[in-house]
Amino acid sequence: MSNQEKLPQIDNTIEGDVKNGSLEKVSGNDELVGSEMMSASDIHSGDEGREPTEHETATLRHVSEEIPWSCWLVALVELAERFSYYGLSTPFQNYMQFTPDHKPAGMLGLAHQGATALSYFFQFWCYVTPILGGWVSDTYWGKYKTICVFCGIYIVGILILFVTSIPSITSKATATGGYIASIIIIGLATGGVKSNVSPLIADQIPKKKPYIKTTKKGEQVIVDPNITVQNVFMLFYFCINLGSLSVIATTELEAHVGFWAAYLLPFCFFFVAVVALALGRNVYVKIPIGDKIVNKTFKCAWTSLVNGFKFESAKPSVHPEKSFPWDDHFVEEVKRTIYACKVFIFYPVYWVVYGSMLGLLTPQGAGMTQTMPNDFLQAFDSIAIMVFIPIFERLLYPFIRRYTPFKPITKIFWGFMFGSGSMLYAAVLQHYIYKTGPCYDQPLNCENGNHINIGLQTPAYVLIAISEILASITGLEYAYTKAPVQMKSLVMAMFLLTNAFGSAIGIALSSVSVDPKMVWTFSGLCVSCFIGGLLFWFFFRHYNEREDEWNNLEYEAQLDEAILRPVTSLTSHKSLA
Repeated sequence: MSNQEKLPQIDNTIEGDVKNGSLEKVSGNDELVGSEMMSASDIHSGDEGREPTEHETATLRHVSEEIPWSCWLVALVELAERFSYYGLSTPFQNYMQFTPDHKPAGMLGLAHQGATALSYFFQFWCYVTPILGGWVSDTYWGKYKTICVFCGIYIVGILILFVTSIPSITSKATATGGYIASIIIIGLATGGVKSNVSPLIADQIPKKKPYIKTTKKGEQVIVDPNITVQNVFMLFYFCINLGSLSVIATTELEAHVGFWAAYLLPFCFFFVAVVALALGRNVYVKIPIGDKIVNKTFKCAWTSLVNGFKFESAKPSVHPEKSFPWDDHFVEEVKRTIYACKVFIFYPVYWVVYGSMLGLLTPQGAGMTQTMPNDFLQAFDSIAIMVFIPIFERLLYPFIRRYTPFKPITKIFWGFMFGSGSMLYAAVLQHYIYKTGPCYDQPLNCENGNHINIGLQTPAYVLIAISEILASITGLEYAYTKAPVQMKSLVMAMFLLTNAFGSAIGIALSSVSVDPKMVWTFSGLCVSCFIGGLLFWFFFRHYNEREDEWNNLEYEAQLDEAILRPVTSLTSHKSLA
């Protein structure tokens, strides 16, 4: 049976019955056959489910399939995990930097440099551990079991943080020890969850090539799985930022009740993830674990490397005498994956900018007149993302696609540019903070900062939010779609690892992240992100031309697996945007 015949049958709905002996007007598409009138869907019924031609691909509107409800359950897991992560990590800077006698109040009293360095260490650790989570998942447990195990570890870490922050039973030494232990445990758990939950949500989408569909209005459209993946990762990122709004609650609890209350809320809310995992245990699509997939991938890559990076040398069809434990298609997948991982090289520069929300913008806010907590404004990043994601998904992206393809490399490039713009704004703002009294270039020496309103930081957070939609979401899509079928978690972990490298750069910069040098710090990040974006475009813009070719490998590899999906994951696709 051909691949096309294997594809799931599309439920074709005929819009309007043929009425013998009479004429009926149907949506401006009138077709006379004898004395009968055919509706638009009658005319196109023979086209339903077939692959589009090149001309149709270029001219017809591309739409998404309906998102399976199992995706929503996975998204709920991510929402709860991110609610806990951001809810407890946002107060970290104040918790580490200040003492209980400072305003804003803290606990550990590590000063600005010590707190910033430890903040970047936590981010670094959270994005190194996904390598372990991805390897365990792809080699031994699978995504679902790995997420469940690391969720249990997560709960232990938050519990330690909460208990050691209760003022009546703790001391500075106890709080410091508990904090360090908890961030190590939480960072380990974050890596195990984060490397698997984004591939798991994308696994729920039936994998098939683009096909023709006629909408209820009689319009022929192309149902494009690439658009579906894009929208699913938009949903995923929307839930991340919906969960991150926990900072509104935890910063208020920190300021008015205490750090213990700010950490208790994430601990309690995390059990929403546990419930979502339990509800979906028999519903989630679970990709089988590959037979030593990680070992085979590295052996295949090594074979090509020792032969001058010629992947043909690793193909069984070229060297049948070597009895390779893979087929030619697997070699092409590994080749595509290596190309994709090269794209991630410039991401550490971007992640330093992203990490500035915790390590640089939060201390900057502490030196301004605080009409709200200095770490509260991170919520504006999340709110902006939640506002702009529907605008990008429903308006901007479809508008651009009407005139030109808006492919991943282009999106990522613009993500770098918006990130650079955020740091440019922060540098200009810092200049005006230093010019404003009463403490001028030492604003933290004033009890309530210099006389410039903290609300002026908002545009910096909004620009970072737009950059995330373009660079971070697209990076997640790229890591998923370019990885071999049974190695999605590990490749996703490699993408997340670039964030760890960004945090390492942030640690190195912490020594100069002090007043009165902050204008130069923000300016340096602006220039670095701008140059990084230009270099990224120069080296990888030609990858856009190979996007369709590489996506075809994904369809072929996952076709048989898609047929075996449970019925619950194969929703009818009648509601098209």
